[in-house]
Amino acid sequence: MSLKRLLREVRACTICETALPLGARPILQLASAARLLIIGQAPGRKVHATGLPWNDASGDRLRDWLGLERAAFYDEGRVAILPIGLCYPGSQPGGGDKPPRRECAPHWHARLLGHLPAIEATLLVGHHAQRFYLGSTGRGTMTDTVRAFRHYGPRFVPLPHPSWRSTLWMRQHPWFEAEVVPELRRIVRRATRP
Repeated sequence: MSLKRLLREVRACTICETALPLGARPILQLASAARLLIIGQAPGRKVHATGLPWNDASGDRLRDWLGLERAAFYDEGRVAILPIGLCYPGSQPGGGDKPPRRECAPHWHARLLGHLPAIEATLLVGHHAQRFYLGSTGRGTMTDTVRAFRHYGPRFVPLPHPSWRSTLWMRQHPWFEAEVVPELRRIVRRATRP
């Protein structure tokens, strides 16, 4: 099946629509020429409204970490974006979004990744992406996994989720900006070169 046809199927997916507060709206960005893959958790409410991945404050912070301007970030020929949960899962009663739906990644990821032969680096953003892709090789916590980022390279780069909560996390873990971000930017520059 061609990538174009597969993307039509993915964008028409309604597997878990009855559990989604705003209905199904799978949001992803893929082209077979992409060399950088970003696997996040799930679209937020603002992203659901616009249909553009990472089109919110978390996306601004992620682009800053990566050292990428919006134009390069949204160039599907350079950057592929595939969340663990393709649709907005809703919010939790205590605040924050619910975890990504469990149906998406097992159903779609392998088929979609088969159309991305040029990927040089995969960024695993947040513990849901890390748990799915690293499995038992992940460390005890997301923090420990990110700290051991060199262990997973060059294939994977584990990152924290860039939500507003990461401000406090970065203050508590200054090694992230001192050690991880410079290496991350080097990896991203190499993978997104024109």
